[in-house]
Amino acid sequence: MFRNLFKPKAKPAAASTGGRLVYAVGDVHGHLDALDPLILTIAEDALASQPAERPMLIFVGDYVDRGPASAGVVERILGLTRETAFEVRTLKGNHEEALLQFLEEPSFGATWADFGGNTTLASYGVQPPAQRTDTEAWIKASEALAEALPAEHLEFYRNLELMIEVGDYAFVHAGVRPGVPLSRQSEKDLIWIRQEFLTAPGRFEKIIVHGHTPMEEPQVLPARIGIDTGVYATGVLTAVRLDDTGPRILQARARRAAAA
Repeated sequence: MFRNLFKPKAKPAAASTGGRLVYAVGDVHGHLDALDPLILTIAEDALASQPAERPMLIFVGDYVDRGPASAGVVERILGLTRETAFEVRTLKGNHEEALLQFLEEPSFGATWADFGGNTTLASYGVQPPAQRTDTEAWIKASEALAEALPAEHLEFYRNLELMIEVGDYAFVHAGVRPGVPLSRQSEKDLIWIRQEFLTAPGRFEKIIVHGHTPMEEPQVLPARIGIDTGVYATGVLTAVRLDDTGPRILQARARRAAAA
């Protein structure tokens, strides 16, 4: 009896992807120069892994703003969706929400510019207004962006997902509201939440894989995995590789100096 009483407890089962090989890429922010080498690293890893099923490639949002090649990043991701190597899934970030809001409300342009919108305009060949208070100029810029956006890009922005669940993991842009079931999370929280999520004690229904909050190093914790390493400031773009053996970090550095 006492032998059983003092028997070591079994370790909890490792988190599972249900047999899938999954890669999740953090916030790209217009840095095609970091995305391209990271995709190459992921492709080489997937080829070496020889999974039984086509691997999944998830992007956690914030493709645009701050970096010099927002349009190029979206075009690269769209190119990946046309290939057969990966099942590509794309999440909506708060910066994509800002772009869509600017198309509907040109007066939002001044606010969007404060967190990197001007670089996105420039990547589509649109001249940002010289003065953030020039309302008429923002209207013209919004109209010019609507004209410059390829139809496929606009469809991409409008059809981004809010949450992807794979096995014991849930992938979102920003995080989840503690105490609220995953099925009842609001769009606002999924793409904007920060401190309430980051400081929540305990675990969630699933391990949350997210971006949105930049850190110098990726965070691999029992409750969540943060993969935004602030490529626009650090030059480092991060992905996490997940399968039934657990998480592994993959990274690439931008080939040129990052734009602040």
